[in-house]
Amino acid sequence: MKAPHRQRPKGLEIVYEDRDLLVINKDAGLLTMSTMRDEQRTAQCLLTDYLRKGASRSRLRAYTVHRLDRETSGLLIFAKTETVQQHLKDHWKAVEKEYLAIVHGHLKEKSGMLSSYLAENEAQFVYSTSQTKGRWSETQYEVVRETKEFSALKINLLTGRKNQIRVHFAEAGHPVVGDVKYGLKDKKFERMALHARFISFDHPHNGKRMTFEAPVPKFFTKLMHDSVAPLVKGTGKA
Repeated sequence: MKAPHRQRPKGLEIVYEDRDLLVINKDAGLLTMSTMRDEQRTAQCLLTDYLRKGASRSRLRAYTVHRLDRETSGLLIFAKTETVQQHLKDHWKAVEKEYLAIVHGHLKEKSGMLSSYLAENEAQFVYSTSQTKGRWSETQYEVVRETKEFSALKINLLTGRKNQIRVHFAEAGHPVVGDVKYGLKDKKFERMALHARFISFDHPHNGKRMTFEAPVPKFFTKLMHDSVAPLVKGTGKA
C-alpha cells in the first residue's frame, strides 16, 4: 500500500510502505545515505525521521538496502529492520532493475552490452582498468528513441558497481546528459539524465513478487521532445 498522507519528507516520494520496508522515488540531488564527510539531509535520515514521527528516543530507523548516486533519481528500497535489510541483500541477485538514461550522440549498435573491470581511485573517480585491479561490470542497453543530439536508453545492470552506467557510456563516447563528473563539463543542464524507473523483488516476509515503476521525469521528456514516456511505459519486467 502507499504511505498515508502525513508528515512527508521533502526530496522523495514514499511509493509503498508496510511493516517490513519502504519503497521510495528519490529526487535527483539527494544522497541515499550519509558519508564520512557529508550531511544529515539524506534519504535514509529523512525516512528515519519520518518513521520516528518526532520521537527522538525512538529506536525506529530506515536501513539502506542499495544506493543511487546523488545525481540519479528513481526507485530505492529501505528496510525497517536489520533482519529485513540482510534478507534483501542476501537475495539481491533475484532483484530486477531497469534504468532510463539519455546520452549524448547516437550509438552504432542499438542494443548490446558494455563491460569492463572497474576500479576507483583516491579521488573517488571510477574508471576501467585491468582484471587484477578492478571488478567485472556489465551494462546491458537498448536504444528506445533518438533525436538529433541525444539517445534515450533502457538499461539493465547485470552487476551493480559504483557509477557503472555513467563510466561505461562516458568511456564509450556517449556520456550521460548532465554528468559533469564523467561526461561534458557543460553545466547548462538542470540535472543528470539518469533515472531508476523500474524495480522488482520478492517480499522478504511473504515471498510475493513486488513490482514498481516510477514516472519518467519531465526533464527527460523535454530533452527528447516529449517522446520518451510513451515508449518506456509498461516495459518493465513483471
